Amino acid sequence: MTTAPQILTPDVAIVGGGPAGLAAATQLGEKHGIRALVLDREAKAGGIPRHCDHPGYGIRDLHTFISGPTYAIRLADAALRAGADIRTRATVTQMSADRELQVTTPSGLLTVRPRALILATGARERARPARLIPGDRPQGVYTTGQLQNIVHLQHKTVGKRAVIVGAELVSWSAAMTLRHAGCRPVLMTSEYPSPESYAAFTIPGRTVLRVPVQTRTRVVRVIGKRALEGVEIENLDDGSRRVVPCDTVVFSGDWIPDHELPRSAGIGIDSDTRGPLVDTSLRTDAPGVFAAGNVLHPVDTADIAALDGSFVADRVTDYLTTNAWTSQHQIRIRCASPLRWVSPGVLAPGATAPPRKRLLLWTDELVRRPRVVVAQAGTTVATKTLAWPASPGRVFRVPWSIMDSVDPANGDAMISVENARTSVPMGRRSAVSAAG
Repeated sequence: MTTAPQILTPDVAIVGGGPAGLAAATQLGEKHGIRALVLDREAKAGGIPRHCDHPGYGIRDLHTFISGPTYAIRLADAALRAGADIRTRATVTQMSADRELQVTTPSGLLTVRPRALILATGARERARPARLIPGDRPQGVYTTGQLQNIVHLQHKTVGKRAVIVGAELVSWSAAMTLRHAGCRPVLMTSEYPSPESYAAFTIPGRTVLRVPVQTRTRVVRVIGKRALEGVEIENLDDGSRRVVPCDTVVFSGDWIPDHELPRSAGIGIDSDTRGPLVDTSLRTDAPGVFAAGNVLHPVDTADIAALDGSFVADRVTDYLTTNAWTSQHQIRIRCASPLRWVSPGVLAPGATAPPRKRLLLWTDELVRRPRVVVAQAGTTVATKTLAWPASPGRVFRVPWSIMDSVDPANGDAMISVENARTSVPMGRRSAVSAAG
């Protein structure tokens, strides 16, 4: 005999109990008196920070400097105090564009029909198969998330010598986790001319953790039948190769949003970010469905994701009050190479500024003194030279004020970047190509 699913009809359901989802639930409860239902497939709420047992969390949102697990606990406790109904081990197996969710839990099946839905499922690292790296399939190959789960949650050990693929912020998190587990990182590789992470992480990492970083290199082969014996590294400048002996390799970064639910529901996906396509209020093209945090784009820090969550909670409350959801006269915001993606990707007349009044972009080339150019119909409408570089491997933030001169009546806006010293474009691609 099949038991009928229990039906829940909350005002707001949130899929994902990481920083964005928990912060949204807290804001909804504390500021607006709305008790949100939070669904998370993990055993405990908190998201990726639960696995990161090192300091560096809570700087922008909580104005503190704490470890990942402590940060996760604080966010979850705040959401509970705000009245959130947090259900863990709750896996959303199906979603429809009219916001209905099918959920599997240890106590039975749920059908959730909220008035508004927030997608906050985050992003994940690409594992080795997705990176198409050939070779053997031995033990000892991890992503950072898998490594941290094994070391910090399961309290198990890994090998003694490790190679870290990638030099992003999360790569240094992997290095600290390896050190905690008694495994020495013998090499960190990056395909870029300079490490992707901030110098504030790279310099101490090289000097304190003593992790050698080799740029313009990549792993081209994994070696070892049952246990990992080494990896083959290629120099991208001269094509030379060498084998680095190791018993552990960590594929870090190279993120992709967890977009399966909105994609299966037919919600519009941005072909560049691979996350749901949203406007500046973080609304998708499905009425009542919002998205926040790293499900929108790969990938920003946990505290920025939490601030996204607080922002979207206010927009959700506006929707519940007015039931307004218009798509009239919206235009796309697109980008030109070397920029890979821009978020948010939709602009409507009279729209509110996005979270933190920032336009977010990702570059595939280092631009040390970027001059950002906004054009419509081939005509430049705004430029702004910024004091911070556009660097691969981390989000490039541009003040939203650069969009003040954009007129939705003139069609899509194209964002490009130039080196301000030479004013020579760093490379462009057509609007058709940028549209994906």
